[in-house]
Amino acid sequence: MPGILLKNVTLDGSPRDIAIDGATIRRIAKAGELDKSFPTFGYEVLDCTGLTAIPGLVNGHTHAAMSLMRGVGEDLLFHDWIKRIWEIESEIDRDFVYWGTKVACLEMIRTGTTVFNDQYWFSSTAREAAVEMGILPAVSYIFLEGDGRPDAQTQKAKCLKWYNQSLNWGNDSIFTVSVHSVYTVSEELIRWAAEFARDHGLKLHVHVSETLKENLECQAAHGGLSPTEYLDSLGALWPDVIAAHSLWLSDNDVRIMGERGVSCVHNINSNLKLSSGYKFRYNELKQAGANLCIGTDGCASSNNLDILEALKTAAIVQKAWREDPSVMPLDELMAMATVNGARALGLNSGRIEEGLRADICLVDTHNSFFLSPAPFLANLVYSSHSDCIRTVIAGGKVVMKDRVIPGEEEILSNAAKVLTQLKK
Repeated sequence: MPGILLKNVTLDGSPRDIAIDGATIRRIAKAGELDKSFPTFGYEVLDCTGLTAIPGLVNGHTHAAMSLMRGVGEDLLFHDWIKRIWEIESEIDRDFVYWGTKVACLEMIRTGTTVFNDQYWFSSTAREAAVEMGILPAVSYIFLEGDGRPDAQTQKAKCLKWYNQSLNWGNDSIFTVSVHSVYTVSEELIRWAAEFARDHGLKLHVHVSETLKENLECQAAHGGLSPTEYLDSLGALWPDVIAAHSLWLSDNDVRIMGERGVSCVHNINSNLKLSSGYKFRYNELKQAGANLCIGTDGCASSNNLDILEALKTAAIVQKAWREDPSVMPLDELMAMATVNGARALGLNSGRIEEGLRADICLVDTHNSFFLSPAPFLANLVYSSHSDCIRTVIAGGKVVMKDRVIPGEEEILSNAAKVLTQLKK
């Protein structure tokens, strides 16, 4: 793969040249100095005058192929909504997941996401679609019981089979294990999944305390234990666990999340839209030691995959309910979408530094949103929209240049055909 040279790009307020070799950031120097100290012959040169570099964004929790399910369960309470989702999902096939994931990748690339943590069916197909689009997916074998789904032994065998297949994937994707939730997976299977993930050094991805109803039912079924306490009692919380939502947490839950070093993913737009709640305990979780990330959830609940939008909503809602404008300051907010998300997935990414994975977005600041002398991050998060992202580099490859993504029309056309077939 030929190298890429970003010339005269603004980084941390100063003009820089950035040399990318393969998937890695090799050199960063003052603009105009890199040619003198680093051989860049044969590199693809991108003139980045007027562009500011930020790390590629990490979507900490989503269901990518749900991009084809926007609006299917509007104005429904969560537990009615999820029944509707499961009805639709009983009809989907690999084509649905392939093209749905490609549509999701189009949207994620266009809004600056270079890595996403997916939890959906036909995960090998989702991985194939994402890898073809050039961004890095973390995909799961999902444990979920009931409603005619395979028995526990069959699911264990499938998980092992998919894990063995993943050993040949290389560095373009990540295999994880998912437990859907404490209300859809038995104690025996949660224990097995957690042990399997631990033994094989895998991330465990699980929905935790998304709704108050989930908490109350868990307490009734398990001797007063919350979902967090219950998972902890089963040995299912440790630093490789990614806990989506983590919304209805008690003080003890917060303590456990912090002591276990869990990555908690805030999915504010989905939670608000489904009326699941909004009091994400950001300050308390941070102080306890949890790793805090941001996600969009799937388009069937959040309706889009725009991480910048999620960041803005997360911050203003947090400030409002706490009556404290200082909470979620900009540097911490961006960390949720970059370095914290990368840490959750075990990636050497999330910052623009020599030796790290080359996930970079180039932001066009030549517009009204960046005209004010306010700090760049303030204008990016609170004023601009994701269409200011001009070019995206994921793993050292240009996946969008000047807002153009190769193959977009074909993807949209095929996705539309899949939807037509599904409706029949």
